Order: sequence, then structure tokens, then C-alpha cells
Amino acid sequence: MSAKVFIDGEVGTTGLQIRDRLVGRKDITLISLPEDRRKDAGARADAFAQADVAILCLPDDASREAAVICSTLPTRLIDASTAHRVNPDWVYGFPELAAGQRATIAGAKLVSNPGCYSTCAIALLRPLTDAGLIAAEDALSIFGISGYTGGGKAMIAEYEKGEATGNFIYATTQHHKHMPEVMHYGGVSQSPIFVPTVGQYAQGMIVQIPLHTSRAVELHAALTAHYAGSQFVSVRPLGQEQARENPQAFNNTNKLELSVLGDAAGGRVVLSAILDNLGKGASGAAVQNLNIMLGLDEDAGL
Repeated sequence: MSAKVFIDGEVGTTGLQIRDRLVGRKDITLISLPEDRRKDAGARADAFAQADVAILCLPDDASREAAVICSTLPTRLIDASTAHRVNPDWVYGFPELAAGQRATIAGAKLVSNPGCYSTCAIALLRPLTDAGLIAAEDALSIFGISGYTGGGKAMIAEYEKGEATGNFIYATTQHHKHMPEVMHYGGVSQSPIFVPTVGQYAQGMIVQIPLHTSRAVELHAALTAHYAGSQFVSVRPLGQEQARENPQAFNNTNKLELSVLGDAAGGRVVLSAILDNLGKGASGAAVQNLNIMLGLDEDAGL
């Protein structure tokens, strides 16, 4: 039998990408609402009740409301918003986070899908804080650039209409919505300085964390050991720096590539992560979590 899945907010950027990955699959039956009923509370409640799993592609407040609606239903939830990412009642949907995380996701009713910047930063930090190569209290800086699709429909429209051009830095007040989950799951106690940038291209992301250290070999070994056997996360061999690191290198995939770059002899190392902000950074990750929750092949639709 196929599992019934309802995407609440399926016409948004993330929802459409998830739908594209699920439509046509024989092991999934999609529940959809007609356009004039997508915001109708009764219609949504009925769709939730029919679904085995609902995926919330909504603003934070709307996701919280949907979670309340589903609290008395057996429906399992995947929330793509930031509303529940550090809520202890929700399982963090990064299967590669730590040993046992995939099994925890498989048995969970409530799964919070990670953010795109968060996925990159946590993927780099968690193995290294666990190994003691980065201390929880270390002062860290994180730099990143994402395609404009990360800003949702409004920003996509700005760029496609030519109203926005070039790159820009944002969140300059140091209160980016992804930092709580980066700290919580990355194992750091001091909030990193975070400098996110929107690039003049549609999708793709690179996140880098510079470190004053000569321990590149140990950093690389810890990352390699942590992700050994991972289907979607890879660690580039040490010493394979590229003249130009391309944030779009893994577009339209669910892949995440990590690397240790820089001048270890000079004590200047840069941790780097590249993914598709619409793939492993959002919709691909949601489908991966859905597959795990339903006991299906983890790469189905990916």
C-alpha cells in the first residue's frame, strides 16, 4: 500500500520542490486541496486526518497552528519551518547528525526539517565538537552565500523581475533565525558571528568556517570517520582545493560535500560545505526524512 502524504503549503518554493520529488511515485499517494480551499481550516483539517504524514511548508506561526490541529491525530509531521527546530518534543531531521539519529527519525511522530545554512554549519561543527577539536566555547565565525531561492517567493520575484540585482549581505544584527539550531546541534555555547549573503543566482550554497589551527589532518579525519558510509554526505580528500569553489556544484541533488581547505602549515584552515539550498538544504532533506519515517529506501525520489 502507498502512504498518504499531504503537503500543507505545496505551492510555495519548498512545497513545490517536495511535490516534484514525490509525484509519480507508486509508494506515495499525494493529498492535494483545490486552490480555493488551500487556506480553508476545515479542508486542511480533513487533509491532515487522511494523511499518514503531513509536511508543513508554512510560515512559523502557521506551522505551530498546524501542529496543534494535528496534536489529536495519528498523523506524523515533518515541519520545514523554523518553528520547532530546537523544541525538545520534535526530532531534528538531520539523519547524519549522530549515531542513532536515523533510527530516532524513523520512529518519530514529529520531525523538524533543518535549515539550509544550519545543515552546512552543523555538518561541519558537530563531528569536531564531539571529537574535542573545536571547543564549545570557541569564538567562531561562519560565512555563507546562497542562491536567491532561499529567500522564498518574494525574493525570487525580485530577482526574476530585475528589481534586485547583485549580491547582498543581510542579518547584520547577528540575529539570524538559523543560529539557535546551529548552536544547539552543532555543540557550541557561544553564538558564532554569522555573515550570510544572497547571490545573484537561483540555487546552491556554500558555507565556510575559518579556524586558526594547524590540525587540518585531524579535522579531516574526524569528518571522514563521522560520515563514513553516508549516502548523501561526502568528505573531499585532503589537499584537493579548487581554484574556484562553486556553490552550485551539487544543484538538483541531495548531496552535501564537506572539505578542509587552507594553509595548515601557516595555521589557517577553512572548513567548507556545499549543497543545494533547495535539495539537501530543504526539499531533498524533507523527502529523505519522509522515506526514513515510512521505512522506504532512503534515496527514493532523490
